[in-house]
Amino acid sequence: MKFTIGRNRLVLLGVTGAMISVAACSGGGASGGTASGEMAPKITLLSTTDKTGTIAYVGGSQLEGIELAVQEINEQKFLGDSTIELDSRDTAGDAQTAASQVTQGIANPDVAAILGTVSGPQSVAVAPIAESSKTPVVFTQSGSEGVVIGDYTFRSTAPQQTYFPKAIDHLKTLGAKRISVLYNAGQPTLAEIAETQLPAMQESEGLEILSSTSVQSTTQDFASTITKIVGEKPDAVVFLLVGAQNSTAMSQLRQAGFDGPAVGNPAAGAGNLAPAGAAGAGMFWATDFNYLQTAPSSVAFVEAYNSKYGKDPLNYAAEGYDATWMIARAIKEAGGSSREDIKNGLDAVAAAGFDGAVGPVTFEGNDQRVDGVVVEWDGTAEGLLAE
Repeated sequence: MKFTIGRNRLVLLGVTGAMISVAACSGGGASGGTASGEMAPKITLLSTTDKTGTIAYVGGSQLEGIELAVQEINEQKFLGDSTIELDSRDTAGDAQTAASQVTQGIANPDVAAILGTVSGPQSVAVAPIAESSKTPVVFTQSGSEGVVIGDYTFRSTAPQQTYFPKAIDHLKTLGAKRISVLYNAGQPTLAEIAETQLPAMQESEGLEILSSTSVQSTTQDFASTITKIVGEKPDAVVFLLVGAQNSTAMSQLRQAGFDGPAVGNPAAGAGNLAPAGAAGAGMFWATDFNYLQTAPSSVAFVEAYNSKYGKDPLNYAAEGYDATWMIARAIKEAGGSSREDIKNGLDAVAAAGFDGAVGPVTFEGNDQRVDGVVVEWDGTAEGLLAE
């Protein structure tokens, strides 16, 4: 891919080229953390993600984005004669396994940086290990507190809380003000939206929360709670659930006689609403990426992904792709591939921002921000509502 700097942003322009360098500071540190200014012929990135387990659909998609980026970086000779090698591990949804894999990777001097885990609990376990060893790690997803904790931890997924208001903006255009909330308390990000963000939005957005009911990740039957919600006569329902919970909740909501709109979250995507079919129609949510969005950098990514995999990418693939390119840009920016070089390069890339698969990206410190888009399930497929 080709990158240039303009108006303090690295802009994705096409499928070949180079990047204008900006000076990056040097430094030193423990565990091999010195800025060398030297490029190893083979630069190993450790990927720890969920290839199996309950969120394998997230980790598998992320890995596809990572592998596409590695292929492009090497084919384009983006790092000159140096190539990226991927050491890919399966955390299988377990935080202890993730921590062990990262500890092993850090002990290997050939591992230059880590492409981190996708779930909050795993990433919270991994972050202190990477930070204390001064090994740069770029997480995706992982919206929990305790993930971006210092100079060596970065997150290449905007926290859901930062773009969730875009869904509420769309809800307001429908004239809906009275809402009932059902949320998964086992997911820290969703719990924070339900317990803190939405209550804080009541006055500023003119909302009235009629009720807010928590469930756990293991809950798969919401019939009694939904009956109570429908009895409250809300204008809309907010479902902050994960995976198959979304399909079940929407089916039971329609069976209970509610035909109004429902606000979801990105976990309703990735085909998770498909089992609900027409009953899922009317659920919409804000997300950091959808394959239909029209930003030029997003269109280029979707075309490349379609060419490699023969399908449309999920947001998790876009995030993994951007995280990998972020590290490659950092290496090129710093002019070296030591852990400290990469950390310094990541600082510069984050300060500049860039246009990636998810569109225009900025950072607050080491934490990504995007505008986000709003998508809706129409009963058979997702459609773009707002960019």
